[in-house]
Amino acid sequence: MNSQINNKQNMMEIKVLKKDGTVEVFNEEKIINAVNKSADRVMAKFTAWDLETIVSIVENQIRERHLEVNGVVEVGELHKCVEYALERVDESVAKSYKDYRNYKVDFIHMMDKVYQDSQKIMYIGDKENANTDSTLVSTKRSLTLNCLEKELYKNFFLTKEELQACKDGYIYVHDMSARRNTMNCCLFNMAEVLKGGFEMGNLWYNEPKTLDVAFDVMGDVIFSAASQQYGGFTVPRVDSVLVPYAEKSFEMYKKEYMEINPYEEKAIEYARKKVKRDFEQGWQGLEYKLNSVGSSRGDYAFVTITFGLDTTEFGKMAAITYLDVHREGQGKEGAKRPTLFPKSVFLYDENLHGKGCVNEDVFEAGVKCSQATMYPDWLSLTGEGYVPSMYKKYGEVVSPMGCRAFLSPWYKEGGMEPVDENDKPVFEGRWNGGVVSLHLPMILAKSRQENRDFYEVLDYYLELIRRLHIRTYNYLGEMKASTNPLAYCEGGFYGGHLKPDEKIRSILKPMTMSFGITALNELQELYNGKSLVEDGEFALEVMKHINDKANEFKKEDGILYALYGTPAESLCGLQVEQFRAKYGIIDKVSDRSYVSNSFHCHVSEDITPIQKQDLENRFWNYFNGGKIQYCRYPISYNKEAIKTLIRRAMNMGFYEGVNLALSYCEDCGHEELDMDVCPKCGSENLTKIDRIKKSICPV
Repeated sequence: MNSQINNKQNMMEIKVLKKDGTVEVFNEEKIINAVNKSADRVMAKFTAWDLETIVSIVENQIRERHLEVNGVVEVGELHKCVEYALERVDESVAKSYKDYRNYKVDFIHMMDKVYQDSQKIMYIGDKENANTDSTLVSTKRSLTLNCLEKELYKNFFLTKEELQACKDGYIYVHDMSARRNTMNCCLFNMAEVLKGGFEMGNLWYNEPKTLDVAFDVMGDVIFSAASQQYGGFTVPRVDSVLVPYAEKSFEMYKKEYMEINPYEEKAIEYARKKVKRDFEQGWQGLEYKLNSVGSSRGDYAFVTITFGLDTTEFGKMAAITYLDVHREGQGKEGAKRPTLFPKSVFLYDENLHGKGCVNEDVFEAGVKCSQATMYPDWLSLTGEGYVPSMYKKYGEVVSPMGCRAFLSPWYKEGGMEPVDENDKPVFEGRWNGGVVSLHLPMILAKSRQENRDFYEVLDYYLELIRRLHIRTYNYLGEMKASTNPLAYCEGGFYGGHLKPDEKIRSILKPMTMSFGITALNELQELYNGKSLVEDGEFALEVMKHINDKANEFKKEDGILYALYGTPAESLCGLQVEQFRAKYGIIDKVSDRSYVSNSFHCHVSEDITPIQKQDLENRFWNYFNGGKIQYCRYPISYNKEAIKTLIRRAMNMGFYEGVNLALSYCEDCGHEELDMDVCPKCGSENLTKIDRIKKSICPV
């Protein structure tokens, strides 16, 4: 006992020489604070016994290695002693401690990069995301913050192994600037939030009593909730969401008419016209909001609506009026053009939308709208594959989140697997935790250069992504419900009736995490010099391997992993640059300015829409975490041809996008499939609407 007291006294006599040349008395509390911070960064916790052990090892190291000179030890030597102690107690915290020390050295370089990026944004703008208007002051500020968040994520969340893989280009972590503190895309349960009223901000919102108010409130909810996440925000089956409020308005208008004129038949006719007008004005107002008012994230919220299944009078009216409003476009009289948001998805059921069926008129309105604006996209619920199987077996719709992401099933009783045949899956109110994409041609090139088995190298990167997903999952679990009240407290998310100060870990299980892939066509080209049109067998083999691995990880980790066909956007250009830097220019692999999107055939292929559907159908069921099939239609004015191809895609079970290059003259309003100069007035002041936008890669 006396020996321990003497050791403590000896340690108190030792002083520490700091980097700035000052000297202070050795203080074990500073060591305890430092190692606890390092533990927090990797979600670890030290017991009192652990901390006592660490301090004891540090003290013994200083004495045994005779590090003190004239009673003074250099702070650098003290840090080495702490690292030594941590390695014997918890290696993950030891690495966190060591990395943080290195980060502090590099911090000034990180801030300099943030400054340089902010200057570019301030004076040039940012073209990475087509949904942001970087000319606005508010957007510039948001983008500057994103630069800082991205650097913080890279330097303080990613391991050096992960960071190196990103820098080299073997993996790509999407949305680094946002994924530290919130979720990705979602299926927001709008009906649950509106029902009975809810609290938003400092106000209590009563449940709407009329359709026009429902539209206004729905717009407010979208803006508030979508601002607390990144990625796509979907309101599924919006036609059914609005039906109760249309019915209330109908009864109000009917009563209003009959108070003046007691003829019920005319009152019904009057009320129907008024409800239809409310739908038209409501949709127009929503389009105005979503395309003119930026969210607090600095962009226009990527809002999607799905519809088409409701067979009631007002459900059909909701769908048809939306399609008519979107088709007519917004803008100056004589020069209207379609808006970007909300992105619309038509839920297709052959038994409802087939010839002579109850919602055939809704289908016809959808085709007419797609013919003019490219949208809606079309989701088959009655073909073959995962999404149709959920609908046919359970009557549940797997709506896409944003442009193409889909949720894996989560059963009410059994979770990942149903407990019995009555256990139904739930999709509305669920969300995705983020995507990390593999650059497959890079991985094949690396395996060849290093004379290693391709699947050995691929598995290394799959494990890397897996560990990153697990860490993200645990990190998000520490967030409090108050970070997104409408989602976590007011029922927007499944299980989302938490108290503001509760952590969200209890409702994370239904969340999905995605393994993305790009450049599947280029992988096949690199493998044997053939495209997906010419071959595709190796590409299929690789997709099966990744899918099997994801399912294996899912069972082991208890996390819903899925394979995602990455849409790429500006990434497809970056990946070419990364490939060239490592492996040079290879014909049909890195000789173009972009790689192919997802599992799609290359846009240069001379194939018909039907051939493209058939070729890409091979890969369809491997990508249940996210996919879409596009066909480019040079036939927008041939409605029957578009209708035939849409029905064919629906029979195959696709999520189908109609791709047209539409051009609008801003001066005279003339529109054509594609033009660089208006043939009517000679103007070059054109707006082009295409899925191939500006520098964004083709589909």
